[in-house]
Amino acid sequence: MAKKLSRRMRELLEKVEDRPYEPQAALELLKATATAKFEETAEAHIRLGIDPKYSDQQIRTTVAFPKGTGQSVRIAVITRGEKVNEASNAGADVVGSEELIQEMQNGRMDFDVVMATPDMMPQVAKLGRVLGPKGLMPSPKGGTVTTELDAAIQEFKAGKQEFRADRTGIVHVRFGRVSFSAEDLLVNLKALQETLDRNRPSGAKGKYWRSIYVSASMGPAIEVDIAGLRDYKLPEAA
Repeated sequence: MAKKLSRRMRELLEKVEDRPYEPQAALELLKATATAKFEETAEAHIRLGIDPKYSDQQIRTTVAFPKGTGQSVRIAVITRGEKVNEASNAGADVVGSEELIQEMQNGRMDFDVVMATPDMMPQVAKLGRVLGPKGLMPSPKGGTVTTELDAAIQEFKAGKQEFRADRTGIVHVRFGRVSFSAEDLLVNLKALQETLDRNRPSGAKGKYWRSIYVSASMGPAIEVDIAGLRDYKLPEAA
């Protein structure tokens, strides 16, 4: 049985035409359709021409958003020895060793990013069933297995974000908040597009970008013109 749309959503859908919008116009419309009673997140949903069941068609990487994400990020670090103090001093919210691994196994999940130093990965491996489905398992590709904890923590706090394609080949990424200007959202969206193009899997054949939609977290989906996004040139830094 189809879910009945609310009056608010029906009214918002009437504002969105069934066509691709130029990137700037799409983001201005995203802001105009963010009418929830709380500050919504700006989301991108990108369908790629990949089949992630094949190892050479998977995507898991990070994007550094120039304008940040507008969100506070809670970081947990699994490490030992002198690295415990390094992580704490760098701003990690939760730091521990075997005892933190045990807490996670028991259900503790009050964080957005999990990092680990390489020496802890044999023990962290047992968290695969817990962290894997939530996309939180530390990985070298995602920049979350590292000995350079200070730099990594600062980057994620400043707006770096890990993402991956789901099993249907769609990438879901939060790239800011609706309080951002359309121009700042576009700078972040451009960074995401460039990251995806740089990390095109070797096994991806044919048309790579199938579609891209943006929306506020409680708003309607707005299609973005892919060619327009690729052609967009970032403004020169002052």
